[in-house]
Amino acid sequence: MYHAGNRELQDRFGSRALADRLEEKLRRERFTDDDAAFVAAQPFFFLATADAEGRPDCSFKGGAPGFARVVAPDLLVFPDYDGNGMFKSLGNLRANPHVGLLFIAMGEKPGRLRVNGTAQVVENDPMLEGMAGGQLLIKVTPTDIFPNCPRYIPHLEMVEPSPYAPHQNGAPLEPRWKSFEMFADVVPKRRR
Repeated sequence: MYHAGNRELQDRFGSRALADRLEEKLRRERFTDDDAAFVAAQPFFFLATADAEGRPDCSFKGGAPGFARVVAPDLLVFPDYDGNGMFKSLGNLRANPHVGLLFIAMGEKPGRLRVNGTAQVVENDPMLEGMAGGQLLIKVTPTDIFPNCPRYIPHLEMVEPSPYAPHQNGAPLEPRWKSFEMFADVVPKRRR
């Protein structure tokens, strides 16, 4: 789990033994039932990708709780929703399948779960039928799953979910910016 750069800093700050113990006690390659429940309860996560040259990109992914879900001990899935059409994250996955996902709970019981692994972008998967608004499916196979200390997570409460998050009870709302004159003529029609 650690490379020379990690080890150099661990040695400099005297944390190699702690890092090794954290890996030994907390790191895993398969999702637990607790991991699955934690992921399903979150309305968002952060997705880190990199292109073929290693240039990074980090993206916010959000939806109704359960939009990202663990479907097997070695598989997490989430839908891609209509967005700005840049396909920064998914385009990176076509060039470099390595990903990092960070799930954060910011309520009364804060928590963090990191998932590193490889991802695949899939079209026309049967799982998409149960994911309102999903146009593509991302399948993540984990290599490293581990919780992080939540001590720096602020206590925030959700006032209300985003009205733009797809749901089963109707067509998703279009954001206003897509109707602005500078974009309206190039905005594609929704696929699903």
